[in-house]
Amino acid sequence: MRVATWNVNSVKQRLPRLLPWLDERRPDVVCLQETKLADGAFGDLLGAELADRGYETAVHGEASWNGVAILSRVGLDDVVPGLAGAPGFPHPEARAVAATCDGVRVVSVYVPNGREPGSDHYEYKLAWLAALRDSVAAGPEATLVCGDMNIAPTDADVFDPDAYAGETHVTAPERAALAELQAVGLHDVVRDRWPDERVFTYWDYRAGMFHRDLGMRIDLVLASAPVAARVRAAWVDRKARKGKGPSDHAPVIVDLDQAPDGDVGPVVPPPSAPVTKRGAAKLPQSK
Repeated sequence: MRVATWNVNSVKQRLPRLLPWLDERRPDVVCLQETKLADGAFGDLLGAELADRGYETAVHGEASWNGVAILSRVGLDDVVPGLAGAPGFPHPEARAVAATCDGVRVVSVYVPNGREPGSDHYEYKLAWLAALRDSVAAGPEATLVCGDMNIAPTDADVFDPDAYAGETHVTAPERAALAELQAVGLHDVVRDRWPDERVFTYWDYRAGMFHRDLGMRIDLVLASAPVAARVRAAWVDRKARKGKGPSDHAPVIVDLDQAPDGDVGPVVPPPSAPVTKRGAAKLPQSK
């Protein structure tokens, strides 16, 4: 079973990229984030195209903002939109949807950004992650949590820790909240499989960050032990970030039981610009 997660940063905008990508990579289960479409609009836009490709869909969206979905060709049962016990800002947002696909409980999540450390939105992010942790802890043994976590787990997951000083995504409370989620029994399968590799999933659109490979790894696939034991390949499809009209995120692909493309490394193809000297580059918003 091939599972993928991708923050598409608007399904409508990414349609010319999404459908060919589905045909090329042929994932069995796809978790999408930032769909930015209400449920009815998602069906109107993609329903027929996805059905033609054998996908059932579970969507939880809202117009213009947020939105998550699961596409599955291997069954889609016990669909639950939303996250029990999660706070809103001030109202509940479309940030999680869960379904059982071929015996695995799959949760597609779009964690709040946090905006600024110490802000109300930052506190909302931490509370939302606590609700996610409690939900996963109460769930079935075979679980995958996939999505945009908006947290880089360690300093190794950003191009330069100095560039992110004082920013969200890297603060100690955020990383602690992610660690508490993983502590319920989830494995970061990309990092477990490639512990010493430079690998990112997100690059800002501005300042040529992608072409300079100045990114961060914030899109994760977290697997419970029975699912993690089935992993045969785990990689970032960097090719999907290239070309015309890409998302600012690349898909993460995990193959269970067998790996059609072999044991692919985490970055495909190699970065166009490797490691930079620490302190040499800054984030676009800090210039």
